Amino acid sequence: MLDVTPSARAQAFLDRFGEALAKPDIEAAVAMFAEDSYWRDLVSFTWNIKTMEGREQIRDMLTQCLSTVKPGDWRVSEKEPVNEAGGVMEAWFTFETEVARGYGLMRIRDGLIWTLLTTMVELKGFEEKAGFTRPLGAKHGVNVGTKSWKETREEELATLGYSKQPYVVIIGGGQGGIALGARLRQLDVPTIILEKNERAGDSWRKRYKSLCLHDPVWYDHLPYIDFPKTWPVFSPKDKIGDWLEMYVKVMDLNYWTKSETKSATFDEATKEWTVVVDRDGEEVVLHPRQLVFATGMSGKANVPQFKGAETFLGDQHHSSRHPGPDAYRGKKAVVIGSNNSAHDIAAALYENGADVTMIQRSTTHIVRSESLMEIGLGDLYSERAVQGGMTTAKADLIFASLPYAILHTFQKPVYDKIREVDADFYAALEKAGFRLDFGVDDSGLFMKYLRRGSGYYIDIGASQLVIDGKIKLAQGQVVEILPHGLKLDTGEEVPADLIVYATGYGSMNGWVADLCGQALADKVGKCWGIGSATPKDPGPWEGEQRNMWKPTQQEALWMHGGNLHQSRHYSQFLSLQLKARMEGIATPVYGLQPSHHKS
Repeated sequence: MLDVTPSARAQAFLDRFGEALAKPDIEAAVAMFAEDSYWRDLVSFTWNIKTMEGREQIRDMLTQCLSTVKPGDWRVSEKEPVNEAGGVMEAWFTFETEVARGYGLMRIRDGLIWTLLTTMVELKGFEEKAGFTRPLGAKHGVNVGTKSWKETREEELATLGYSKQPYVVIIGGGQGGIALGARLRQLDVPTIILEKNERAGDSWRKRYKSLCLHDPVWYDHLPYIDFPKTWPVFSPKDKIGDWLEMYVKVMDLNYWTKSETKSATFDEATKEWTVVVDRDGEEVVLHPRQLVFATGMSGKANVPQFKGAETFLGDQHHSSRHPGPDAYRGKKAVVIGSNNSAHDIAAALYENGADVTMIQRSTTHIVRSESLMEIGLGDLYSERAVQGGMTTAKADLIFASLPYAILHTFQKPVYDKIREVDADFYAALEKAGFRLDFGVDDSGLFMKYLRRGSGYYIDIGASQLVIDGKIKLAQGQVVEILPHGLKLDTGEEVPADLIVYATGYGSMNGWVADLCGQALADKVGKCWGIGSATPKDPGPWEGEQRNMWKPTQQEALWMHGGNLHQSRHYSQFLSLQLKARMEGIATPVYGLQPSHHKS
C-alpha cells in the first residue's frame, strides 16, 4: 500500500527537489517554489546570511552557487513530526553539502515551497567535540612528562597573543563576544576576547542599579549552558554579570580584561590585522587574520548638542553613564527620552524620592511584559513551551525561518490581540498624555527592534507611574538647556537638578571609525536595520540585518551583536564562517551587501 502519511509526502517532495538540484536542473528546482516564495539561507548555500525573494532571485542564487555547494541527501528529520495546518505543510529536514551538514525547515502551500530555511550545522571533518565525541579530559595510561590540564591551560594563557598569535580577535567582551568566543573555542579556533573593563560582566554591573533584562529567561540562554531552572524570569544586571564571568571561566575562554583596543589596521598584502592593545598598562600588538567587533547592537552613545548645555548647573549625563538614583533624592530630575532606559531610570528615580519629569519627543510603542510573554513569546520561549517539548534551538530556527519581508504579517495579529487585551491600559496612558504607536504598520515591538533597535518600552511598572502622574510627562523638542532646567519648543520650561539623556546610540560602525579610521567605517557602512524605509531604517531593502554576523565590504572584518537571543543564535553561523576560513575551505560569498549608508 502506498505510504501517504505527511512524512512520506514531505520526503517525496524533498526527493524531487534533491534530484532537480543534483542533475542539475535549476528550472525544475525553481518551479517547485511559489511565485511569492522565500529562501532564507544561513551560510550553507551562500556563505552569507541571505534571503532570496521570489523565483528570479532563487534562480540567480542557484545558478551561481549550485556547482560549488553540491547539496544532497535531503531527508525529513526523524526528530520532528511533519505538521499540516491551514493549508500549509511544515517539515524539518537534514541535508548535506560538499563541505557541511545542514538543517532546515520548509513550508509547502498549494504543492509549492512558500518558505525555505537552510542552515549550516557543522563543517565536515571539523565537528564540535560534544556528546559521544566529547574530550576524555583524563589522560589514562603511562604518559611520562605529560602536562596536566591546569598546566596546559596556563601555558595557553601565557603564550596566546605573545609567542603565538590568535586567528580571531574579538573586540568587546559582553554577551556577544563571549557567546562567539565559546563557539570558536569548541571549533579549536585560537581566539582572544578584548574587554576594557576589570571583570567579565562589568558591562552589566556598571549600569544603573535597577536594570533588569526585559526579555524572559527562556529567550536568553547562552550557547551550551542554559540558565538553571531556578533562575529568575527577568535577570537582574548583577546576576547576569556574575553569570557571564562564570561562563568565561568554565568555557576556558581567552578573555583579556583591562584591555582597551587603541587601533586596528588591515594589511591587504599579508591579509593580516595589526591590533594595538593597552593591556593593563602594557602595549601588546596582536596580528589576527580575522577581526570581530562585538561592541553590542548599539554603537556610541548619542549625546545631543543642545544650546546652553554648558550653562547647566546640575548633573547631566547619558543613560549609559547613569550611576543610579541614590544621589538624587529630593532633587528635580528630567529624563529626555521615552524608551526602555528612560522608563527604567525614571521609575528608579521616583522610587528613591526624586521629582521626575519624562520628556517625550516622539511616539513610543509600549507593550506590557505579561502580554509580551504570553501572547508574543509564549509559544516559543516560555515554561509552557518547554513543557510542550520546545527547545531553545528549535525556537530559534522557527523564528529564523520567517523571512523579514513577511515577518510583519505574522507580528501584526499578535499586537492586534495585545491591543485588545490591554485596551484599558492603553486608554489610561493616552489619557495621561502619553503618545503611543505600534509601528508604522502596527506590527509592534519585534519589527521596531529589527528595523531601528529603538522606539519602544517593555512595561515592567513604569507606565503605571506615568498613568498616575507620579512620573510627570512633558511633550516636545528640547531647544535649550538652562542653568536650572530646560526649555521645550512649546515654550514650556522644565526645572531640573539632573538631566539624563536617554537618547539612544549610534551605529556600530562608529567604533570602526574610532579604531580603524573613517574611510574603513564608510566602506563597511551602517550596521543594523533591514532597509524597510520606515523611520530610522532607510532603504533600499536589504532583507537581512545590515552588516551583522556575515561578510562585510571589508575583508576579514565582522560585526557581531544584538540581544542575548541573537548573540546565541547567530554566533553559531559566524563561528562556522570563521572556522572555514581558518581551515582554508573555499567560501565564495553570494550576494555580498553593498554599503548604502556611511554613518
